[in-house]
Amino acid sequence: MLFTLRSKTVFRETSRYVLLYNLLFADTVLLALTQLLYILAAGGIMLTYPVCGVLAMLTSLTNNISPLTLVVMSLERYVAVCYPLRHATIITIRNTGVAIIVVWAFSSLNVLTRVLLLLDFPFEALESLQMTDVCSDIAMLLGPMSDHYVKAYTCFVFVSASVAVICSYIGVMVAARSASTDKASTRKARNTLLLHLVQLGLSLSSTMHASIIISLSATLHRLVIGRIKITFYVFIFILPRCLSSLIYGLRDQTIRPVLMYHLCCQLKFSHRSKG
Repeated sequence: MLFTLRSKTVFRETSRYVLLYNLLFADTVLLALTQLLYILAAGGIMLTYPVCGVLAMLTSLTNNISPLTLVVMSLERYVAVCYPLRHATIITIRNTGVAIIVVWAFSSLNVLTRVLLLLDFPFEALESLQMTDVCSDIAMLLGPMSDHYVKAYTCFVFVSASVAVICSYIGVMVAARSASTDKASTRKARNTLLLHLVQLGLSLSSTMHASIIISLSATLHRLVIGRIKITFYVFIFILPRCLSSLIYGLRDQTIRPVLMYHLCCQLKFSHRSKG
């Protein structure tokens, strides 16, 4: 999908495809990082706090990109349906680039705040910087301030993003009743926003998993917690990221033929190589 979205000029010069590329890029990096952390945990490899901190902060950064980008994509669909005559002047490539920069800057500010909170932890009191547990985002919540901040930030993003997507959906529903709007375009935008809402719920669940795991770890056995982590990883981290490619790769009439072309070419090339 990433290659497909860079293969045609129409994808590079259309705002919603540029936003989709940003979403898929962040999701791809997140999946690579979470796979690395999973392999390290499965192998029982213990990292040092600085190394784990870098991996955990990068994971947090890319994990927060998805819900924020989905909000921007929902607003873009809202403008396309409710203000079709002004869409070309409002949703430009320049404005899209600014929106993407704001999304990454906001996520980076969250990571910077978490790093500053980590610096208050008395590492000098530890005998060694070697961790005694596997590296994870939860393992880097070193102190009550970090825990409280993550919960507050998660609640803020959850409420703000949900309100933005729901309001966009309601706006499109209202526009659908207008006789002057394109019914087919409105229906497609409404379905896309509904899927965005599902994606948003799953993506925001991934930002809340740390708080859920911490709450459950106080009452459940360590082995049960490990199984819950694996279940969360599949259904909260992997599933929402796969949905993005499926939603646009199969539903979008512009992407689908190009994507199928590249997939078929890869299959033909692999068959020839084996032959």
